[in-house]
Amino acid sequence: MESCTRILRRFLRGRPQGEGTRGNVAIIFALTLPIVVGGAGLGVETSYWYYSSLKLQAVADTAAYAGALEKVSGSDNATIVSAATLSATTNNFDTSTGTIEVFAPPTSGAYVAKKAIEVIVHQNLDRFFTSIFSQSAVGARARAVALITDASKACMDALDPSASKAALFSGSADLKLTGCVIMANSIAPDAIKLQGSAKLQVDCLISAGGVSLSNPVTMDCANPMTQALPAADPFADLAAPAVAKPCKNANKPTSLQPGTYCGLTLNNDVTLSPGVYVIDGGDFNVSSNVHVSGDGVIIYLAGSSRVSMNGTATVKLSAPTSGTYSGVLFYGDRANLGGSNTFNGTADSLLTGALYFPKQGVDYLGNFSGKGGCTQVVAGTIQWSGNASVSQDCTSLGMRDIPAAPSIRLVE
Repeated sequence: MESCTRILRRFLRGRPQGEGTRGNVAIIFALTLPIVVGGAGLGVETSYWYYSSLKLQAVADTAAYAGALEKVSGSDNATIVSAATLSATTNNFDTSTGTIEVFAPPTSGAYVAKKAIEVIVHQNLDRFFTSIFSQSAVGARARAVALITDASKACMDALDPSASKAALFSGSADLKLTGCVIMANSIAPDAIKLQGSAKLQVDCLISAGGVSLSNPVTMDCANPMTQALPAADPFADLAAPAVAKPCKNANKPTSLQPGTYCGLTLNNDVTLSPGVYVIDGGDFNVSSNVHVSGDGVIIYLAGSSRVSMNGTATVKLSAPTSGTYSGVLFYGDRANLGGSNTFNGTADSLLTGALYFPKQGVDYLGNFSGKGGCTQVVAGTIQWSGNASVSQDCTSLGMRDIPAAPSIRLVE
């Protein structure tokens, strides 16, 4: 078969000089024009596809970060997916021509078992000039992973997002925290407040808002951390105990068994057997000069029930060290949106475990903590005016770590 060059030469020799040559050039130009236009179009579209891929990666990055912010806030997977999807659409991601996948934790890569959010976006890109060669869409894909790192552990975490003095240390309080920080989620300028003659020793003070100190604080960190990301509720996954109906009354008991009580006012020495105690319809009151003890107990305050302990009472209670409520001593109803709970007592008192009141306040007045200093306070707001030494090394007692100062970074 003759080469294209030989055929072209014969074609040119067979035409008169001048007009025929010009005609042949026009024909050749017409024949090669689609190739030239297609080549130019391919160059233009390749640049367009590359630019679109960069935009798609930016969509994946911001969506993964948005999902991680929800994860930090303690949101469930449905809310995380919604936040990531909203971020993508806000950044002009067209869900009619593309799809978004959100995984928590990631399903592939180096962070499968980590606290991270993976986002994969798929988008079909249009053809323009190159549509003369193919009608199929050009598929593009981008993937991002946002890793959440908890920089420290908290002994106290004030969860209220806006309260002034969410974590307040006042009076003559003398508090020493070892191996942990104080965290406040409030964005108020005085989210953590130290006033009066209160003394405080702690690894660090961390606030989503600001810190106000009337006197120096002994810290391992150089300065308090402000404008930090809020910490997630560490017990958000913990279901509330069941409330049995009807509740029962206890008249001056010397010992108590687990169950649902219509309030408990303890006016005499009482021992609590291990198990779950639900207070429904009244409060949990410990009167003056009585001794209350019990190991392996959790006390759930249903509805509007609250805690009140007199300063001359001696209270020695410890949380379960295993099971569903491991490490949790007091648990306030999430639907109870107001009021405060008062924890007072003699220097011999011990509250070992977590005091968890996510929507209420905790006023800690007693000069005590838990066994080995193992008391945690997670509440809407915290006011501390007693003296105590608190430690974070409590895993042997079944207590979980309370993460604080989370950070988010894109790693894939």
